Amino acid sequence: MDYPETLDYLFAQLPMYQRSGPAAYKASLDTTHAINDMLGNPHVGLKTVHIAGTNGKGSVASMIASVLQEAGYKTGLHTSPHLKDFRERIRINGEMIPHDEVIRFVEEYRTKWKPLQPSFFEITVGMAWWYFKRMEVDIVVVETGLGGRLDSTNVIIPEVSVITQIGMDHMNLLGNTIREIAAEKAGIIKPGIPVVLGVMEEEALDVLNQRAAECQIVVHMARDAGDDLPQTALGGMFQKYNVQTAMSALKVLKKNGWNISFEHVVNGLAQVLKNTGIKGRWQQLGESPLIFADGAHNVDGIQVILKEIERLHFTDLHVVLGVVKDKDLASILKLLPREASYYFCKADVPRGMAPEDLQEAALEYGLKGEIYPSVRRAYEAARLYATREDLIFIGGSFFTVAEIL
Repeated sequence: MDYPETLDYLFAQLPMYQRSGPAAYKASLDTTHAINDMLGNPHVGLKTVHIAGTNGKGSVASMIASVLQEAGYKTGLHTSPHLKDFRERIRINGEMIPHDEVIRFVEEYRTKWKPLQPSFFEITVGMAWWYFKRMEVDIVVVETGLGGRLDSTNVIIPEVSVITQIGMDHMNLLGNTIREIAAEKAGIIKPGIPVVLGVMEEEALDVLNQRAAECQIVVHMARDAGDDLPQTALGGMFQKYNVQTAMSALKVLKKNGWNISFEHVVNGLAQVLKNTGIKGRWQQLGESPLIFADGAHNVDGIQVILKEIERLHFTDLHVVLGVVKDKDLASILKLLPREASYYFCKADVPRGMAPEDLQEAALEYGLKGEIYPSVRRAYEAARLYATREDLIFIGGSFFTVAEIL
């Protein structure tokens, strides 16, 4: 198979949460362990940083990876989901896994994994371990998919565990309360491994601190990093909390012998976009009119974005909105400004909500706009109707944002 055929095979043969939703989720690590055994357990011996959380984990992972890269380490980075290219999930020093390595992995192992009936995420995590081991990386920064306790990445013994922030998301899989969701995220906390806890509600912190106490480990609080922080290239005032979390984790690594200077931190945060390729986080795409995109898709994320919008100066707000079907839509819609013009659309994934259904739901909260057959058409319409003094925001899902980037 060539690369497009290989990718089609992965997407078509393996259940993918980003496309099909909960049907691809497994409440067990049995298949993960079987895949790792099949691969020769390449994750064993890898130096890692493990990151979970509801919001911010991708930004924190990218910041830490960028700093380690600036410090001269051959740094692997595993993130999800991808926005434009599958290979975004697996990088070394910012470079995506080559096409031929993806082909090699699939051709070598697909007949062996078929009896295991793995999910897309289980296989791609295995591919990441396999590739990072072969390339002899110094350290890997690993972002969980969702949850933590039963996440396919939760087979590593990291240098430090990091939990960024906890909010209400994936309730159908992780629980209906902050405490239940926090308990799932707490599953990455392990005996003997220090943990960094981001800025979050006390209710969530109580659960995480209890787990840390059971493991008899030291807890490092991100808020203790203070407010005098280096600047990051990632946009948005909310990135302050992610910088605090990343710096706390880097301090733990430094204390444990990793050669990380303040200059490495400054340069790594400043070069995070260039070093890691992270996109879709309060990303500015235009100036006249102002155009911003962000993949926030839950209540906490939307609240943060609305605060960013309030800081901007503009005349009228145009919102290109596309969501997936398994989110708490009512809680999101009631937050959105009624005075905006909405362009309802559906990202090209099976989980996407039909724009007609989204428009109908939005009307119940006084949100008015037209429906469009694609994200691109909705964006083009917003560009047509917006004046140079207006603001266009694209969001509701990373899949919606991906089709504009």
